[in-house]
Amino acid sequence: MLQQYMTVFFVSMVPLIELRGAIPYSTVKGLPLFQSYIVAILGNMLPVPIIYLFARKVLEWGADKRVIGGFFSWCLEKGKQGGEKLQAKAGQGLFIALLLFVGVPLPGTGAWTGTLAASLLDIDFKSSILAVMGGVLMAGLIMGLASAGILGTLQSVIF
Repeated sequence: MLQQYMTVFFVSMVPLIELRGAIPYSTVKGLPLFQSYIVAILGNMLPVPIIYLFARKVLEWGADKRVIGGFFSWCLEKGKQGGEKLQAKAGQGLFIALLLFVGVPLPGTGAWTGTLAASLLDIDFKSSILAVMGGVLMAGLIMGLASAGILGTLQSVIF
């Protein structure tokens, strides 16, 4: 069982998959939902401070390199455009906008993307971490409920 919890932990750290994939995995494996929720949140949040503190610097460093420069510049430009769009729509409600951006479990809207956007928008560290944490808690709750309902029903019908 420890190995399955470790898998949940590491899957929740993977960009794009995050806890949106880790919680359904845990449900399919028959792990208790509450413990899986906690493990997935811990795994999903672990890279967040590292992303905030270093991702922008790494992208800016690599933007003028020959092999990786195009991709890194594209990432910076996309992040900047997305951040400006989010900021224009949110105005003073940027904290709530970031929380909802991370919290609604859609492809490309997880903790990794939200943290990078916060870094590119120069949102302060504490506010960024709190908004992303709130979003991760919300996404985990949504995925837990969906997994318990949909996957739980499928599992009882199949097995």
